[in-house]
Amino acid sequence: MAWQKHLAPRGLFWRSLLIMLIPLVLLQCVMAYIFYERHWDTVSRRLALGIAGDVVYVMHELQQEQSILARKWILDAAKREMQIDINMENGAILPNDAPRLSSRIIDRVLHAAMAERMNFPFHIDTRRPDGKLSIRIQLPNEVMNVLTPRKRLDSSTTYIFVLWMVGTSLIVAALAILFLRNQIRPIRRLVHAADAFGKGQDALSFKPSGAREIRQAASAFIKMRARIRRHIDQRTEMLAGVSHDLRTPLTRMKLQLAMLEDKEKGSSEIKEIIGDIAEMEHMIDEYLSFARGQEGEAPVIADLSEMLQAVIEGYKNNGVNISFLKTSPILIPVRPQAMKRCLINLIENASHFGTEVRIKAKLGDVVAEIIIEDNGPGVSDNQKEEIFKPFYQVNTARSPNTGGAGLGLAIARDVARGHGGEIRMSDSDMGGLKAELKIPI
Repeated sequence: MAWQKHLAPRGLFWRSLLIMLIPLVLLQCVMAYIFYERHWDTVSRRLALGIAGDVVYVMHELQQEQSILARKWILDAAKREMQIDINMENGAILPNDAPRLSSRIIDRVLHAAMAERMNFPFHIDTRRPDGKLSIRIQLPNEVMNVLTPRKRLDSSTTYIFVLWMVGTSLIVAALAILFLRNQIRPIRRLVHAADAFGKGQDALSFKPSGAREIRQAASAFIKMRARIRRHIDQRTEMLAGVSHDLRTPLTRMKLQLAMLEDKEKGSSEIKEIIGDIAEMEHMIDEYLSFARGQEGEAPVIADLSEMLQAVIEGYKNNGVNISFLKTSPILIPVRPQAMKRCLINLIENASHFGTEVRIKAKLGDVVAEIIIEDNGPGVSDNQKEEIFKPFYQVNTARSPNTGGAGLGLAIARDVARGHGGEIRMSDSDMGGLKAELKIPI
């Protein structure tokens, strides 16, 4: 059910705790029901019958004795032995309106027991402020006033039962919390290790611990991490070889063309070929950067605001109109070269399509945010995610003048996600695109 999913807690700790506590609460409710239906009803009836029996006995004894001394002795004995204080009101009559009984079950049981044991009218008052129970009985020529401690209707088993239920529940809940915390802690360590590995950070101190299934999951993660690292190392070595193999013939071609240019001064064909080779080198650099990712660089604490200022200064020298709202230092753990390339690609994309670029940087409670806006033509809504795909270009002609191989934004998002962050594109109030880069602190 959808409403059950919304009401259920999202954390494994709280869900497991509910699984343990809900049956306990249900068990306690069943036990309480049985107690009140069986034990409490029986005990209450016996206590009420005991008081009713004492009162009826004393009443019968008083009716049989006419001597003042004998009646006084009966009253003193009742007060001493039965905790019943009795006085007689000669010529009194009970009022028609009886005191209202309280909502307690035992008061109603006492009323039923008195009605069962005698035929005289009576009133029961259980709301006296002095803590006593009053029973007034209408006899033929007088009213018999009976006062007895209210505690005679109370059973200590009730309080013992409640304390036992609450005490055992608290002990079981405390043990469940301690047990579950110990079981959840290895899972959290596994989560932190996986998150750190995803961000390129080493978690060498991580070791399998906890229950058997959690240890199996941790061991599988460690083996997976080793396989991924081995694959990345192999890919890095292969790319290094590919880079060397590709650059070597390009370098020879550049040397040969340089020699030809000295002989054929001003040759437009040679200049075009040199431009094509430079474009090929640029494309190869982008391909290798995208394929290489961020491996080999360790995260360090760096000032993102200062890094951004250095990148912007380089573009200002190229004649790009960039405005930067500088803030206080933003010190977060990043891979400096990878993050610098991410910022360069974002600014380069904005300056390529717009004549004005506006940049803001701010530090929040949980993330550092950089916003880069331009006044370019922008893109349609269905292209805002497409432009992050490798080799995707808004200009589908893919001519050498399109400004790259279509990997700049793909590399930028890959770097952002490698730091646990994200890049989103939206419409800017300047008319072009707004790139929002968010990196967790």
